Amino acid sequence: MSTLEQIKKIREQTGAGIIDVKKALDEAKGDETKAIEILRKNGQSKALKKADRDAREGVIGMYVHSNQKMGAMVKVLCETDFVARNEDFQKFASDIAMHITASAPQCLRPESVDDAFVAKEREIWTEQLKNEGKPAEIMDKIMAGKEQKLRNELALLTQSFVKEPDKTVEEYLNEHIAKIGEKIEIGEFARFAF
Repeated sequence: MSTLEQIKKIREQTGAGIIDVKKALDEAKGDETKAIEILRKNGQSKALKKADRDAREGVIGMYVHSNQKMGAMVKVLCETDFVARNEDFQKFASDIAMHITASAPQCLRPESVDDAFVAKEREIWTEQLKNEGKPAEIMDKIMAGKEQKLRNELALLTQSFVKEPDKTVEEYLNEHIAKIGEKIEIGEFARFAF
């Protein structure tokens, strides 16, 4: 059985509802780490269920670094004005702007990375691998791995989240979808720097 203290602790860490926390603790047989993992996985499934809804409300999240030399703006969408005014939602938008400022993504998704840029990088990798004497039969696998890594590093959703590097921005987004209970989308963004 889960204790009230455990429920309160996990609820504060994850923002999940009391019933969800209790179910996760019961499923994890009282193991708090496993319960948090269960809640994170459930958050992703809830996000998938909400994916077909329309997000027409939202806020502009902004962040300017303390040196006043770089900053970012991001459009974060939700379903209702009620959620757009929610403090957690607004903090999420600000956190994403803070992440964009630090990580400088080029696009939202890996498949949106500029193909011409990737092609030039592939040319460079091909020459490097030839110079290293890599056998031709493994070069394709190496190239595919390098390309996926590059695309993930340049796309916002697949980057490691600055404040919690053990999760991606997409996982952080899905946690907030589960916590807030509405579809949330990251829209346009821009980064500025001197």
